[in-house]
Amino acid sequence: MSGGITVTPGIEFPDTSDGRTHVAGAAIADDRGRIFAQRRSATRKVFPYCWDIVSGHVERGEDMLDTLAREVEEETGWRLTTVLAELFRIAWDPGDGLTRHEVDYLVRVEGDLDAPRLEPGRHTEFMWVDDSLVHRLRDPRDPADYFVTDIVRRGLDAVRVH
Repeated sequence: MSGGITVTPGIEFPDTSDGRTHVAGAAIADDRGRIFAQRRSATRKVFPYCWDIVSGHVERGEDMLDTLAREVEEETGWRLTTVLAELFRIAWDPGDGLTRHEVDYLVRVEGDLDAPRLEPGRHTEFMWVDDSLVHRLRDPRDPADYFVTDIVRRGLDAVRVH
């Protein structure tokens, strides 16, 4: 599935066959240096109505690159073309007792960037985030938790050098 994707030398993907729950995150950059964000629907079990980057669980038989490509296509309709940089690694539990081992990457895609195909029932809106809009990603219900804001900020900083 991940054929034809350029990966910047030095990026090492984790072994996803180790029995842990892995998550791949894609901070998608456009040619103007902005990062794509989408709002999770209010009915989502985890982080309802919060802004997020494209991400998802690694499925059986997939590696991290396969998951990145699949999630980008499923959540936006775009095709992953390039993995530019690793942005962040974190182990987290949203309160359900299952620790996720997430790695987030700065990526580029091809497709109509003005018209993502958001997953019905899962995402309700999108925006392209630049420095002036990063603050809008913060979840007012938990001002101490700016995880998505931090990832997008890292993406904005990294895209300037890639």
